[in-house]
This record gives sequence, structure tokens and C-alpha cells, in this order.
Amino acid sequence: MNRNLVIIAATAALASSFALAQTEQLETPEERLSYTIGMDIGQSLAGQDMPLDIDILMQGLRASYLGEETLLTQEEALAEREQFIQRRQQQLAEERGEEARINAEEGEAFLAANADKEGVMVTDSGLQYRVITEGEGASPDADDRVTVHYRGKLINGVEFDSSYARGEPATFGLNQVIPGWTEGVQLMKEGAKYEFFVPSELAYGEQGRPGPIGPNATLIFEVELLEVVANPAADSSD
Repeated sequence: MNRNLVIIAATAALASSFALAQTEQLETPEERLSYTIGMDIGQSLAGQDMPLDIDILMQGLRASYLGEETLLTQEEALAEREQFIQRRQQQLAEERGEEARINAEEGEAFLAANADKEGVMVTDSGLQYRVITEGEGASPDADDRVTVHYRGKLINGVEFDSSYARGEPATFGLNQVIPGWTEGVQLMKEGAKYEFFVPSELAYGEQGRPGPIGPNATLIFEVELLEVVANPAADSSD
């Protein structure tokens, strides 16, 4: 159903039934529809993380629908919505800034300690890696495509992605991924399995990614290089 129609229907249903006492049984199609739409609106509002007084909300809804005098003018209501959006955006920015600061500090501490562990190598860019199994096949160039199995996790151990879990390897161009992957996978040969410890500046940086990868997050990847697929453009130029 069109979202605007849902809102209109919800307004009509809720406003018309506002004066009714609480009921434990729905008798008519109108009552069932009203309750159903009320559930939908409630679930939608619950996911918005807004500080709402449900009784005041219903009071404003009823007054607007029935054409009664409202406690706020349209101009005042618009200003309040805009102020709430501004407050919310500022709050989110502050929370994200704090998350970025914590992630940066924890990432730096993790990498500093990890660099001293046996078998961990550090490149000039700051990428860290550990050889789990060495391979014997070809090594890719930055413009090659590769087929790999991998799993990625945060430094707290939370796994955020895994081709193993999906049951099939991934194929992509090395120039289409984060810098840590572009650099790291070129160190491998077909058949190798490495573990990479990727500083945030070689991963998703201050922006992070939707989901568990926050701003300034240091990432850990276990990568198994299955096949190097040469760049067709490079082959045709030979």
C-alpha cells in the first residue's frame, strides 16, 4: 500500500476510535483494521528511537484529524520537527565521533602489540600479515582478478563477513577493494593462506561501513588465494 495512503488510513482509524475504551476483543472489520494499522504505526515509531509521549501523540492526532484547535500552530510544529532533526543529527555526530576516537585508540594499541608477535610481518604502509600456509602458484598484480576464500572480523573477534559461511568463494579485481587487500593479496601465491591485520587507513577509514564496521576500525582478514585470473586487457596488449 502507498505510504501516504497508509498514513491517511491510520489517521482516520485511530482518530475515529480515540474516544473508545480499551477493548480486549475486536468485533468488526473496522476495529480489526484500526488495530492492525495501530500495530504497524507503533512498530514503526518504536524503531525510530524518538522520545514520544503516546498519550500526547494521540491527542495531537485526534485534534488534527477532527479539525479541532491544536496546541501548536503549523509553523510551530514545523519548527519543532526541524529542531528535533538538528538535535538528533548532532547527537549522532557526537556518538560517531566518540566511536571513531575509541576505535582509533584500540586499533593502534592492538597493532602495536600484534607487531611483536612471532611470525607477524609489517610492510612500509603499516599493513601486518602472518603466513598460515605458503603457496606455490602465481602471484597477482594489482590489476588482476582473483578468486579467494576469506573471513573478516573486528579486533574484538566479531565476524562481519565470510565467504566460507556463504559456501562459495569470491572473485573480484584487486583494484576494486580496500588498499589493505590490494597490497596484501599481491604478496600471496596461489594456494597460500595469510592472515592480514589492516589499519583503518588501509580499510574503510573514518567513514566505516554500514553495520559492524565503525569509523577508524582496524580489521582482520584470513584470506586463501585460490586462483589468479590475469587481467584480459593486459593479456591483449602483449
